[in-house]
Amino acid sequence: MQIFRCQLTLMERTFFSSREVGNFYQTEPFIGNYALCYALGLVAAPYHNRGKIHYAEHLAALNEQGIYLTSASIVGQPRFAIEQFNAMPDSYWFAMGNNALITKPDGWDAEQRGTAWYLSERATGASRKVRTMNRPQIGSIKLLGIGNRAVFYVFTGDDSVRLPSYIRLGKWMSKARVLAEKVSFQTVAQESVQIRHLINPLDLASGTVVHTFDLLSVHPVPLLRNAVISGSFYRLSDGTLLPAGMRFGVEGLTAND
Repeated sequence: MQIFRCQLTLMERTFFSSREVGNFYQTEPFIGNYALCYALGLVAAPYHNRGKIHYAEHLAALNEQGIYLTSASIVGQPRFAIEQFNAMPDSYWFAMGNNALITKPDGWDAEQRGTAWYLSERATGASRKVRTMNRPQIGSIKLLGIGNRAVFYVFTGDDSVRLPSYIRLGKWMSKARVLAEKVSFQTVAQESVQIRHLINPLDLASGTVVHTFDLLSVHPVPLLRNAVISGSFYRLSDGTLLPAGMRFGVEGLTAND
């Protein structure tokens, strides 16, 4: 087995909707290991998607190849930026409906019936209901700023994995640089070790005992931070300890994850 230490540097502002409080959309200071799998090209999301989640099948394929990634933890104090957005149309007339912005083309009229809006064409009398859209109309975004650095680890069974030097991340496909370095390691057994890096609890090997942790409540899987763990570890050349035997816990994913 081989372990690569990867340093990730954000070259553009990066946004994940980790948490939504009213019309405030927050990015937590980490990059999840599922997101990294897709960003690094280890698995490919289908170009067309009707809402089906493919995590279980895609990550199971990585398990079969002996590939595993940790989440990326921000190095030092994370830097954020806050932006406001306004999705209002620029047309002369518009209205705010229930989860919809209503505009009317030339020759059409708009009418509200209860909570729904309808557009009708004057020439033909044809009418259609304005469909709702799950899109925020106004709000603020807290996103990771340029220059943030993060570290994650890649475990592979052979030399076949090639990691790209640049990737795209987040809702805006922001550019990030990846520097990968192969590190030496040895396997050790220890008790009550505090792990500084983020841990996906579904991915821990059986026999690993988690004593205490801080919980980072995010989707699709809450992550463990500052976890105190007993079990088998990989001790890297720089002294870093990582739980041994981690693999994607697809058995713990539901059909909606």
